[in-house]
Amino acid sequence: MELKWKDKDYQTGETGGLETVSGGQELLQRVLMRLSARRGGFPFLPELGSRLHLLGREPERMRQNVAEVYVREALSSEDGLEVLQVSLSEPEAGRLDLSVDLLWKGLPVSASLSLP
Repeated sequence: MELKWKDKDYQTGETGGLETVSGGQELLQRVLMRLSARRGGFPFLPELGSRLHLLGREPERMRQNVAEVYVREALSSEDGLEVLQVSLSEPEAGRLDLSVDLLWKGLPVSASLSLP
């Protein structure tokens, strides 16, 4: 069980205490955190996060393959999690949308986020 966060802040419950998540929601929260945080941005956890923020530097024809490498790297420490598919699109100039299909304990999980 982990504390629930949204928009980079912990969420409070109806009684004023901090809300928690567990199971698939807990996993999804960890996945999104690992994908959106910059790798090396936490001095005491240098392996936490991803290098997805570097995708804009890659030639367009290589971005899909590099995104897959970065996603697998970021999620490699999650036990029982398998990356099935990584999809990258550019709906508008300067913004990339990432979708990741995963398998966790036999259950499908999908995560998506926009990259600046």
